[in-house]
Amino acid sequence: MASPEDTTHANNLEYTLKELRREVREREQQLSRLRASQEDVILSPIAQVQVITAALDKVTDAEPFVPIPGSLLPSLIALRKTHATITESNALVEEQAKSQEAQDKRLEADRAALKDQKLIHEALTARIASLQEELSSNADVTLGDAVSAKREELRQKAKDYSRRKRQLMIELLAFMERELAPLLVAEEMGGPVVGDLMDVDANDLAAGFTAQGRLRKTGKGDAGREKGQRRIDEIWGRDGEGGGRRPAADNQRRRPLNDVEAAAEEMRWLTEQLLNKMTDAAGNTEDSYVNIGRESAAVRFLIRSKVAQYHPRDISRIKLIDFGRELEE
Repeated sequence: MASPEDTTHANNLEYTLKELRREVREREQQLSRLRASQEDVILSPIAQVQVITAALDKVTDAEPFVPIPGSLLPSLIALRKTHATITESNALVEEQAKSQEAQDKRLEADRAALKDQKLIHEALTARIASLQEELSSNADVTLGDAVSAKREELRQKAKDYSRRKRQLMIELLAFMERELAPLLVAEEMGGPVVGDLMDVDANDLAAGFTAQGRLRKTGKGDAGREKGQRRIDEIWGRDGEGGGRRPAADNQRRRPLNDVEAAAEEMRWLTEQLLNKMTDAAGNTEDSYVNIGRESAAVRFLIRSKVAQYHPRDISRIKLIDFGRELEE
């Protein structure tokens, strides 16, 4: 059931509509009477002006149409105007929001550019100050003294590089012996490739691996030792044979006692040979290759890790990748 307020509002609205319809009918009737009384007379220009002037004066002097008290027409007109204003305001707000977002992005980009410019300016200022200080300090230095100082600086750098190289080689060899060699042995025994198995101990190596590459629960000690001895013989050769691929100086080294020592020694030998060949080749690609007796786990690891690569036409030769060039196809 409608409330009294709704009933009153509906009655007022209906009354306003009747009032507007009545006003429209009166205007139409007046227009009809004017058309009926109009004669088809051609007026002169002056007469036309006089008629238009009289009509304007009459309309101006006439009392304007004002709704009766209590009419909803003013409220409806105000509501329509308010709705139009709100719609236009919302559209303007959306447009301004987009513009504001674009301005914020531009401001952020300008701030980043300004920060970069400040950093560049500071770096250039520091560099200029350093050059000026160096220039002033070397103003009284003779050419011979400058050459001697530069030579001493280069000698010191060479000593530092040599010391760092020795330290890196020590750390590399220690990594090969402690971490890498057991994983290489595991791959040689049919286990996971290096990287899939993160840690392996002597007991795991003694137990061995299944055909699926999984650790055995129990190992056969004698069989494991025999297989290990065969792997050592493959790398170093049997007594008196010398492996068939190492120089005499390498063959004079102590023969490994187990698989882990053999794998570490093979990786050390491959690393040294690759580095020496790369250095001696002096840019000659063909002279950089090292002959390998077999494709061992150590060789496969170097290839997978992108440290070395095969010869394009001979897989029994590998070379150290020149990191300053692209890989050879």
